[in-house]
Amino acid sequence: MTQPLIGVSTYLDRASWGVWQLPAALLPEGYPRLVQRAGGLAAMLPPDDPARAASVVARLDGLVVAGGPDVEPVRYGAEPDPRTGPAARERDGWELALIDTALESGTPLLGICRGMQLLNVALGGTLVQHLDGHAKAVGVFGEHAVTPVPGTLYASLVPEESSVPTYHHQAVDRLGEGLVVSAHAGDGTVEAVELPGTSWVLGVQWHPEMGEDVRVMAGLVRAAS
Repeated sequence: MTQPLIGVSTYLDRASWGVWQLPAALLPEGYPRLVQRAGGLAAMLPPDDPARAASVVARLDGLVVAGGPDVEPVRYGAEPDPRTGPAARERDGWELALIDTALESGTPLLGICRGMQLLNVALGGTLVQHLDGHAKAVGVFGEHAVTPVPGTLYASLVPEESSVPTYHHQAVDRLGEGLVVSAHAGDGTVEAVELPGTSWVLGVQWHPEMGEDVRVMAGLVRAAS
């Protein structure tokens, strides 16, 4: 059986390798490795003209919107909190266009951390701009338990409470239209959302690419097959 092609959004940033220090399209290795371990073929999607999103998504079997910088608060009608990071406008515009296109076309979609937050914003939701306790330290992933909501897509993939790698300081506040919560952290933070319906749409607040559990990505790859 042909491996489904899974597009993963990426950063544009400066990077250093060998003798080079140049602008680069970046994606932490864990993302393509997780796609591969789950049985998919990974393709990097660096920021591009949002008008091209439809033609890009049309070539994919599934889409992953990866983690990264804070979503610019203007996208959900809020003023920036002093603790909100610098805007990544090019990436916001590109990834929101990818999400909109995937939702319109029924392309299986997985949002990871920032990707889940963007999914919520794309559907009219808002974000909490700062909370404590979901990252161990700057640049260091933490870990905490996540509890699934029975009867959800996420619970069908991971039916038990599980410990997940986490690094974020923002989270879902008001849910976007049609979304339902499918997992919580112990402090009540929304840890997964999904869009019930005919297509496969799931967002998780943690970073499965930093762990060993492939079940969430395997669910996307099956839906994309």
